[in-house]
Amino acid sequence: MELQNHYEDFQSAGAEVVALVVSSPSSVAEVQQSIGVYYPVLADPDHQVSESYDVYNLLGDGVAAPAVFIIDSTGQIVWHYVGANAQDRLSAETIFDHLP
Repeated sequence: MELQNHYEDFQSAGAEVVALVVSSPSSVAEVQQSIGVYYPVLADPDHQVSESYDVYNLLGDGVAAPAVFIIDSTGQIVWHYVGANAQDRLSAETIFDHLP
């Protein structure tokens, strides 16, 4: 919920928050509605995207590890962080500190 709480701050800074979930589009939409997340949440049911970012099944749980990728306007990854466990999630402040 921290990202949702700071979503407008990210947008004001010229950044966009997008989440990626190894799940079907219908279940992503249900979860998004039930927890009140309004930033884009993309489904990755075949885990192709999470595999291409090398975060799929890192923790042996069949999903993407928590990770943050900051991608600049040219499409280049300028900073990233991959969590060491399922609870290892960065604060919004830490993410802001790494925005270009």
